[in-house]
Amino acid sequence: MRFRSLLVAAAVLLIWSISAFAQVPQFEVASIRPSGPIGQINTGINAGVHIDGAQVRFTLFNLISYIGYAYDVPPYQVHGLDWMGSAWFDISAKMPDGADTKQVRAMLGSLLEERFGLKAHRESREFPVYALEVARTGLKMNELAPDPALDLARQGGENISMKIQGNGGTYDLGNGAYFAVGEQGFEGKKLTMRTLCKVIRPFLDRDVVDMTNLKGTYDFQLPVTSEDRIAMMIRSAVNAGMGATLPPQMLRLLDSASGDSFAEALQKLGLVLVPRKAPLEVVVVDSLQKTPTEN
Repeated sequence: MRFRSLLVAAAVLLIWSISAFAQVPQFEVASIRPSGPIGQINTGINAGVHIDGAQVRFTLFNLISYIGYAYDVPPYQVHGLDWMGSAWFDISAKMPDGADTKQVRAMLGSLLEERFGLKAHRESREFPVYALEVARTGLKMNELAPDPALDLARQGGENISMKIQGNGGTYDLGNGAYFAVGEQGFEGKKLTMRTLCKVIRPFLDRDVVDMTNLKGTYDFQLPVTSEDRIAMMIRSAVNAGMGATLPPQMLRLLDSASGDSFAEALQKLGLVLVPRKAPLEVVVVDSLQKTPTEN
């Protein structure tokens, strides 16, 4: 049960992409209900965003992830109230006629303002980051043939989900592209370097910036030790704002794992993470209610 909770944390961190936050119509109707207890989630559940025509469904998001999705920043760049990471909700909503799927984020922002009393502002702050670069020994991955079905600029931008199964999960980005977490580590298919940075970021202690200058797509495997994998899953829960809900003995595992196996796996692909500093946009929550107004 505990590992499944860590997988849910990883799922909500992975589900965000590129979109403009502009003034748009509001959802016609929206239902907000608390998610079921995470520890009782059955295997095979899809946590994520599903858009089917005018219907939009968010499953297993905490308030940090909702705010991050609405403002188009990763959840770990949402700062504010300690309890936001432990407040989980499912939302079903209907878009108005003529609305574009690219407007879903802004409509969600309006819904959070209306139903949760959200007030927030953006700031730019300097943070430690990792630059993903090609190693001095050169790239050891083969670029895949171009696939016209892949929209590389918006890879995983609309219907995105993570299917949780046993001790692993698969993050589906559409058209055969995916990122998987399993007992042996991590695996990716048809991913750009930009997307690779996004999917590994939840498991690390700082943001990841693509500085490879590689424009194609790649398949890869990143095998890691059991100790490093468990520590990286715990890190994803902390990054999702769930640190306060984890027992102290679990948090201590972060100190005992070296992370060397992950660095070695990247090196075998001809990639390295180089510590740097960079300005990042953050969303600071000024006020927020724990429960929404009635449906």
